[in-house]
Amino acid sequence: MIEIKNIYKSFGELDVIKDISIKFEQGKVNMIIGESGHGKTVLMKSIVGLHEIDKGEIFYDKDLFSVMDTDNRKEIRKKIGMLFQGSALFDSLSVIDNVKFPLNMLTEMSEEEKEERANFCLKRVNLINRNDLFPSEISGGMMKRVGIARAIALNPRYLFCDEPNSGLDPKTSIVIDNLIKEITQEFDITTIVISHDMNSVIEIGDNINFIFKGENHWSGGQEDILKTDDKEVESFVYASKFLQQKRD
Repeated sequence: MIEIKNIYKSFGELDVIKDISIKFEQGKVNMIIGESGHGKTVLMKSIVGLHEIDKGEIFYDKDLFSVMDTDNRKEIRKKIGMLFQGSALFDSLSVIDNVKFPLNMLTEMSEEEKEERANFCLKRVNLINRNDLFPSEISGGMMKRVGIARAIALNPRYLFCDEPNSGLDPKTSIVIDNLIKEITQEFDITTIVISHDMNSVIEIGDNINFIFKGENHWSGGQEDILKTDDKEVESFVYASKFLQQKRD
């Protein structure tokens, strides 16, 4: 579980995050949605400590992350997996070496143990016989799956996904969504996903938080968001669905 309480973040005179409180539940896919420029990415970066908040509290389970020193934060970050919008694979590393990267950086595993763990993660995302290929030699969907394998290599307690379906076709997006949902439930992870994709929100979003003008404007579940009469949420939902239909 991750909980944020009354957090604020400004850049100069620009107030980006304003008094946001959310509890992100363990074993659930917790969605952060909203229009571009309203604070979603800043919120995620603040939660993982890439931005220092101006005020408020951030808890990882019972640990008050927002006041920790660098060494203690490193221990929390070892429990965090990250799936980036563009996969962020290293072009010069093979598929398996990309997955082994966090194991090389943060563990004292033997080479045999790292190889075994990386192969387990690749198998878990249904990617086999691709170990020696490089990112330029695989499809965008495969790159996302390698990114997921790398994100779970350290067996994280917390998983952050930034626009995991960006640039993917609808069929591949479903595959990635299902993987995120399955991994969250299977390993009982606290998963936080930033997304503009309403299909993903409806299919895998257990808890949904709509960020508007830097505030947590609305929270609810899959059924709630389709029935809401909140004008801002309704406008976002149906605009997103219309754009998705046009793409399809």
